Amino acid sequence: MSGSLSRAAAAVLRWGRGAGGGGLRGPGVRTAGSGGGGGSSGEQLDALVKKDKVVVFLKGTPEQPLCGFSNAVVQILRLHGVRDYAAYNVLDDPQLRQGIKDYSNWPTIPQVYLNGEFVGGCDILLQMHQNGDLVEELKKLGIRSALLDEKKDQDSK
Repeated sequence: MSGSLSRAAAAVLRWGRGAGGGGLRGPGVRTAGSGGGGGSSGEQLDALVKKDKVVVFLKGTPEQPLCGFSNAVVQILRLHGVRDYAAYNVLDDPQLRQGIKDYSNWPTIPQVYLNGEFVGGCDILLQMHQNGDLVEELKKLGIRSALLDEKKDQDSK
């Protein structure tokens, strides 16, 4: 985990939980019910998290998140203009739900992976969004945050 990611993780673990609002997914979001098929072995999960630059395991779908934390993750990605990501609904497959928790050694859903690397859940993504680290991590993936364009528009006025 990079320094900024570990700092964000430590900060969130100290400071507590965030929450989110509502909205829709953008084009390019790929969803799958169970993703890995029956069993969700470590190899299958490894392939899933490395398949796309941005991968999210959530409760529900990006169009209809079924918990506030999953919704917050979807909204943060939307704010940054991240449209091309894989989303897996853990409620469709109990083995996937437990398997991804075991794989990451992280007890909660949602879970976010950037370039195959576990970032964390809602709290960490929210902290990264608030402190600017998410813009930098997306940049490393070749994804330009829409917030940079928004800031540039405001600066030119």
